[in-house]
Amino acid sequence: MAVNHYFQGGRGIGNDSEKRLHEDIIIESLKIFGQDIYYLPRTLVNRDLVLGEDTSSRFDDSYLLEMYFETTEGFAGENEIINKFGLEIRDDTTLVLSKRRFEDHVSSKATLTASGRPNEGDIVFVPLLNSYFEIQFVEDQEPFYQLGNLPVYKLKVTRWEYASEQINTGNELLDQVEDKYTLDQLQHKLTLEYGQEVLTGAGSIMLEDYHDYSTGQPALLMQETFVAANIQTQSPYASNLDLNAEAGYDTASTADDILDFTERNPFGEVDE
Repeated sequence: MAVNHYFQGGRGIGNDSEKRLHEDIIIESLKIFGQDIYYLPRTLVNRDLVLGEDTSSRFDDSYLLEMYFETTEGFAGENEIINKFGLEIRDDTTLVLSKRRFEDHVSSKATLTASGRPNEGDIVFVPLLNSYFEIQFVEDQEPFYQLGNLPVYKLKVTRWEYASEQINTGNELLDQVEDKYTLDQLQHKLTLEYGQEVLTGAGSIMLEDYHDYSTGQPALLMQETFVAANIQTQSPYASNLDLNAEAGYDTASTADDILDFTERNPFGEVDE
């Protein structure tokens, strides 16, 4: 035979066992020299079939895997650059991940957009850097067929720019990004003292936190006994009432107002 059948195309201790041993050595190396990194698959919520993107995607699950930084001397890419939009951080790197470990711990459990492999658009969280990175490209043929096998994925990632996506993995370390930086208005709703939302309930407006921990009482934003007239008081640091008085807006008559909207516009209206 032209090739050694104990390593390629053989039976028994040949091809399959040598592939398995090769993968075991790679996995052991990743566990020794790699980092604990969380893999978060993206869930599409409202996909735009024209542009092929989803502006309201979410991340509901996380999977802890060992990965190795291939760029050991620092981040690749353009790093920190100044452009017409301001400071932009482009930290790129390559993460090496075992195919078998991904299949056992992610692919068999998660719902992936493209099943069976890491997906472009998914994100990873690196606790060492306390940062998220987005997968830009997945290289699955490097190194090229050693022992007739493709044992690893190489994830080309760049630093992720958060845009109010929902992160609800149940892991406080991962979810704190949404809690801190989200601009989603639905994350800041007010509830009434009866536990209802403002638009459907009745009573005092209660903060979402629900309790004032210093007193143990419900944390109310506005009491039922609130009198609207009490708001017509001027703070020592403000001059709103003084300005209203000078403009003539503190009286019912419009004769002393600075702006008199009863006058006709001689350039835009025609007298009949």
